[in-house]
Amino acid sequence: MAVRTETLPGGVGLIEVSGSLLSEEEVAGLRGAITGFMDGRSRRLLIDFSQTRYMNSSAIGVLVGAHTSYAKRQWQLKLCSMNKHVHVIFAITNLMKIFSVYDTKDEAMRSFSGEGEQ
Repeated sequence: MAVRTETLPGGVGLIEVSGSLLSEEEVAGLRGAITGFMDGRSRRLLIDFSQTRYMNSSAIGVLVGAHTSYAKRQWQLKLCSMNKHVHVIFAITNLMKIFSVYDTKDEAMRSFSGEGEQ
């Protein structure tokens, strides 16, 4: 598993996860990337799962915790490009109702347009 981070135009933080989120080390990599953006006060964060094969319950817990932290600050966390395996996990657990999930990165980025830096 690899986690790549970048700050996109407009100050949107981007995390791209490739591989699987199954071991504690892999989940810790995701947690660290999210924490880095929160510590940097990135008010808008997009996590791209286009290269993610699988994730475990610990990874979902990290995402739920991040969603809670972002929502409390009135910041925005969005997810995109889930493959069918990851999408099924979110659908079965009803997390699709909680998270803002987009089919593509471009669609998710457009959803940030027009929203102020706050």
